[in-house]
Amino acid sequence: MLAIKHLTLSHFRSHRVTRLDVDARPLAFFGPNGAGKTNVLEAVSLLSPGRGLRRATVDEFARQPEGLGWKVKAEVDAGGAHEVETWADPGSARAVRVDGKAASQVDLGRMIRVLWLIPAMDRLWIEGAEGRRRFLDRMTLSFDPGHAEQALTYEKAMRDRNRLLKDQVGDPSWYRALEAQMARAGMAMTRARAATVVALAEAQAGAETAFPTADLSITHPDVELPGSEEDLLRAWEDTRRRDIAAGRTLIGPHRVDMEAVYAAKGVPARAASTGEQKALLVSLILANGRALAARVGAPPLLLLDEVAAHLDAGRQAALYDEICALGAQAWMTGTGPELFAALGDRAQRFEVTEDGGTSIVTAAG
Repeated sequence: MLAIKHLTLSHFRSHRVTRLDVDARPLAFFGPNGAGKTNVLEAVSLLSPGRGLRRATVDEFARQPEGLGWKVKAEVDAGGAHEVETWADPGSARAVRVDGKAASQVDLGRMIRVLWLIPAMDRLWIEGAEGRRRFLDRMTLSFDPGHAEQALTYEKAMRDRNRLLKDQVGDPSWYRALEAQMARAGMAMTRARAATVVALAEAQAGAETAFPTADLSITHPDVELPGSEEDLLRAWEDTRRRDIAAGRTLIGPHRVDMEAVYAAKGVPARAASTGEQKALLVSLILANGRALAARVGAPPLLLLDEVAAHLDAGRQAALYDEICALGAQAWMTGTGPELFAALGDRAQRFEVTEDGGTSIVTAAG
């Protein structure tokens, strides 16, 4: 089972020093808005690759006004006990250490799988494609930690191609090597995304749940999705003149979108009610967790910020039942303890308060 046993936050956001000793049960953090609950979840999210659940810069994690740098340290049960540390000194990049040895963020992704749902995602189905693409890539990363490397390779080559486009370079030879890199990485991304959609569909179909099933599809706003590297290369060659006029790459894996349909009603997610949209998101997170548990032998860590919002009491209770049935260590926040009453003694509870700009976390049973 994947679970955090000890967590220490040092000069992280509103937490000067916070130490938590916990067990594998779900955790409920409650307290007023602004007390520092989400900051705990954000710290846990940095035990996985990327910029965390709020996509912050490294400097934004540092407690102010001190600006001394920050550190998150955890003892994690991940097929054995491991000590994981991630930190940044002022003006430095984020560093990672596992069991006292330097490690990469990809190493974190292979050892610790983390999924999250935050209030900013509540508008996922009605806002732009970028957020949905990021949501899809986060799920894909949970299955395939190498997806991050492919995305970085693709984005670097595309930035170089875009510079050529902005400079109005017309010679095809300048583009071919970059486009070959983009095609290799782009098709790896495309295959990984498609495999993720299949895995989620299977996990949803094989479960009895109080949450609605979402039929997912991956689309491109301009062209039919390519089936091979050759298709991508041909598409970029055919659209190069248009790209030069625009000064950027207009088609490719960086432009895909993820669409969802509320299966039982045949209604696009964007047309569903606010509560239904939230329920579809919860359904996907749970399906992702079930699929990961089947694939790697342990459910991921779940970070569920203000998870009770837009869920009625029945669905709140159903969510907690499903988390416990999955066996996941879920880190959840809410404004009051009553939001977690249906968990009973299946959860650990912590009250988060604020005193002079410093968060204080107290065990509450």
